[in-house]
Amino acid sequence: MTDHKIGTREEWLAAREALLAREKEHTRLGDELARQRRELPRVPLEKEYRFDTEDGTRTLAELFDGRSQLIVYHFMFGPDYTAGCATCSATADSFNGVLPHLQARDVIMICVSHAPLEKLLAYRRRMGWSFNWASSYESDFNFDFGVSAAEEAAHQPLLEANEVAALPLLSDERFRASLPPAVAQNAAATGMDVAGYFTEGHGVSTFAREDDAVYHCYSSYARGTEFLMGYYAILDRTPKGRDEGDEMWVRCHDEYDA
Repeated sequence: MTDHKIGTREEWLAAREALLAREKEHTRLGDELARQRRELPRVPLEKEYRFDTEDGTRTLAELFDGRSQLIVYHFMFGPDYTAGCATCSATADSFNGVLPHLQARDVIMICVSHAPLEKLLAYRRRMGWSFNWASSYESDFNFDFGVSAAEEAAHQPLLEANEVAALPLLSDERFRASLPPAVAQNAAATGMDVAGYFTEGHGVSTFAREDDAVYHCYSSYARGTEFLMGYYAILDRTPKGRDEGDEMWVRCHDEYDA
């Protein structure tokens, strides 16, 4: 027997109408936030970042592939990881399908990770993906954008919201005890302990190119990347929602039990 409220069709319609008003308000607010993102000041990049790709070494400007807009998904995959982050992997499962639509609007989207290129391409083969994946292994890119922590920079990630900001706290026993079990589970899936896992973070950054100049336009981290996690938006509309507890339910798609 369900312990959820049971009602009549009339009661449902009344409650749905009230909720619809809130949903429309949420949609209008989303439109306004999108406008404000577009109006953020653009920061010219003075440093020339270089990446390892399937097609050889490429600069950030060359990753635009002739287009004027670039989206980078900062995929959590550190040099010592044995596998990519499971949550990043679940997020990336949707990327192949959206790429043609983005490219039709003058946008290139790629993943960038700190691990060497060979590891990234091997993992991409395992996952059955085909999107472009670049390695920042010999670049400052990840450090400068707050998704990899070096000892001298661990206390100063680009934004405090990113997971890397927690790295200095991991030496505190009380902080470690406060972490949900899902964190250790996610770390173990990458072959790392919690401290090693948190030397990397995930996020999304956007860039614009005009002539030879490249500009940083926007970055978001942690739950600010949920717009890319289509499965969450779907689950949010099901009777049980995300149904999340202490256990980390998200897996790589080839690791779910039948």
